[in-house]
Amino acid sequence: MAKIAIMGLGVVGGGTADLLTENREKIRAACGEYLDLKYILDIRDMPESPYRDLIVHDIAPIAEDPEVSIVAETIGGVKHAYEHTVRLLKAGKSVVTSNKQLVSEHGAELLALAKEHGCRYLFEASTGGGIPVIGPLSRDLSGNEITEISGILNGTTNYILTRMKGGGVGFETALAEAQEKGYAERDPSADVEGTDACRKISILAATAFSKLIPPARIHTEGITAIRQSDVAAAASVGAAVKLLGRAIRRGGECFVLVSPFFVPGDSPLAHVDGVYNAISVTGNYVGDVMFYGRGAGAKATASAVVADLIAAVNEGAPVPAWENAGEDFPTEFGSFSCPRYLAFAGIDRNAVRVVFGDVTFLSGAEGEVAFLTSQKTEAECADGIARLSVGGGQLLSMIRVYEIGERPEA
Repeated sequence: MAKIAIMGLGVVGGGTADLLTENREKIRAACGEYLDLKYILDIRDMPESPYRDLIVHDIAPIAEDPEVSIVAETIGGVKHAYEHTVRLLKAGKSVVTSNKQLVSEHGAELLALAKEHGCRYLFEASTGGGIPVIGPLSRDLSGNEITEISGILNGTTNYILTRMKGGGVGFETALAEAQEKGYAERDPSADVEGTDACRKISILAATAFSKLIPPARIHTEGITAIRQSDVAAAASVGAAVKLLGRAIRRGGECFVLVSPFFVPGDSPLAHVDGVYNAISVTGNYVGDVMFYGRGAGAKATASAVVADLIAAVNEGAPVPAWENAGEDFPTEFGSFSCPRYLAFAGIDRNAVRVVFGDVTFLSGAEGEVAFLTSQKTEAECADGIARLSVGGGQLLSMIRVYEIGERPEA
């Protein structure tokens, strides 16, 4: 019987405890022994909780108990989660986590500690909630050269953009609906500004490329500037606006970013709606693989936490090694290239043609000129925007266009 502990009895920690209790026999069959929950670390007493007799308020009993071999970290944040995780790994105890911020900022160090002390650090629940993607990337697709990961990594923003398209409402109205339904926090900034998706693509890119790029170095945009007219313009050409996290290898270049994109209708990502997430992975032999499901919530995320607890007991895959990315990785973002959707006020179509050459004009809002550019680098696009602005133009929107790159032959 494996003795385990949980740090943090919040939404995910509570869901994990419930799953361990409810599916106890199923879990035993999966890993060959019972997972016996011995401690729960929380600052609260929680006298009404069914787990109240397991609660401790200090990490010491968990770290110093030789019976405890695996700990689930569901505290969130960095300070205490980092300190406790380091202590546990140094004590030779495996740690599994749902903490995307901790993994994206300290994953390389924590993986190295796990390897040094003969234990494991697992983080399936940190990226796709209940969607298994870290395991398949690091195990089932490990023989492939991963050339691209592109995903809808945040259910809140996907719900908002879906409502803006299907309901014809603006951002603020869609956000209020998301908050009312419990899909968005009272302070939604981590979601709508792209921070949550940035942490997740950092982890996915590190899993694929073995180099951890800290979120502060990843180009990140959210959806707060997206207008209903932009969503309508995308629909007019059979596309949908989606917030994507992307990690791309093109020849000797590598780009990692979070940004809204016009996603064409021939991409499955264009049809992922509501609070659902989807992650598309391209390998040089396997081609395209899609992972789809609920990316958040107590039950979905607890499912991934427990999967890692079982994996830690079974001691399957080896502990991966990540490097902290140097200043030359990823490639300087100014050379990233794709078409763009642009909307301006205060200019005419002739001015657009002079600056951007061959473009496709779209039906924009009254008084606006909306168009799709050809392939442009970030630097080229910024230069074109500056030239139109000098001529009296006012940039209203700029959204990148998602392109389905080259795929291996069947």
